[in-house]
Amino acid sequence: AWRESRSGFIAMLARDGRVVHASATGWADIANGVPMRIDTPVRMASMTKPITAVAAHILIEEGRLALDHPVARYVPAFAATRVAATTDADDDGMLPTVEPSAPLTVRHLLQFTAGLGGNGGDEVENDLDRLWAEGSVYAGTGSLAERIERLASLPLYEQPGTSWRYGASADVLARVVEVAAGEPFDAFLSSRIFEPLGMEQTHFLGAMDDPSRMARVYTQDEGGDLVLVDAADTDELAWTPGGSGLVSTAADYMRFALMLWNEGSYDGTRILAAETVRNLRQPHVASGVLTEADLDGIGWGLGMAVIVDADATPIPDRNGDFWWAGYYGTTFFVSPETGLVGVILSQNEPSEYSGLPVDLYVAQGLAFAGL
Repeated sequence: AWRESRSGFIAMLARDGRVVHASATGWADIANGVPMRIDTPVRMASMTKPITAVAAHILIEEGRLALDHPVARYVPAFAATRVAATTDADDDGMLPTVEPSAPLTVRHLLQFTAGLGGNGGDEVENDLDRLWAEGSVYAGTGSLAERIERLASLPLYEQPGTSWRYGASADVLARVVEVAAGEPFDAFLSSRIFEPLGMEQTHFLGAMDDPSRMARVYTQDEGGDLVLVDAADTDELAWTPGGSGLVSTAADYMRFALMLWNEGSYDGTRILAAETVRNLRQPHVASGVLTEADLDGIGWGLGMAVIVDADATPIPDRNGDFWWAGYYGTTFFVSPETGLVGVILSQNEPSEYSGLPVDLYVAQGLAFAGL
């Protein structure tokens, strides 16, 4: 049944630092009969976020950035950011706000406790949601700098540091990175992460030489049948968000994941110090993560999810495992206790008829079951 409801999959698994399995099945392009291959590039969407977190930590190690630096140090417009006092406007059409109780910091961005909304596609249930939908980094036009400048004028959902929220934290962090680095975000990623790790097929969507090489994106219609999604708008993405936008392959992302498994080093190339990676994967936020998706047992480190109670999660993971997933059906995980690392990819846009992406997690479960 999964072959009929999804177009194709790629799975790559490593154990103790060595790739032990790589396979692909299904189609990258059904209409043109192009099979999904192990080296097919796919849209990673939110799997961009852990890469942005690593970029920030590189600068932290170099002393050009610090966890407790105010975001306004790099994006001055955030000095005037306020916090919403309510979610609905008053009789005059104004949304009441209050001063932040503490400055918004780089730590808050990495922990996703910045009070920032606007992840794109969120449901609009009140006036505050409407403001963030209209002012989202994915709305309108402009460079990363211009989009983040607009975002800074929006009231935060809650006081910085008080609760986890899936929003634009990684996008703001990308702008902080390029200001601190003194170069465009994509250039910094290329020179400090992609090139050193040999991630030759990893680029932002707008930098793809031949977008037709990418797997096509599908979704499900009311009858459960596969329908091609028109992704031309994303193919032409002309800016560099920190929360989405990267195209990569299973092998490329596995290099990144193995670097994290090996505490900052891959194939003799060190990206981060071991102490930095150990801190990054600690549960800095122990609760309230993904609760809106009815998931338990998950915490948050400094840029990705961390398992804090393996007995409470729906898959057979281990405490201390860390991972993240992407909108189009991509996921990766690193299990320090078992030495298992996985990258599992598909290209399916969720719709109200899609159901949960259980196939990805069945594959992950089978990998753990084989230990």
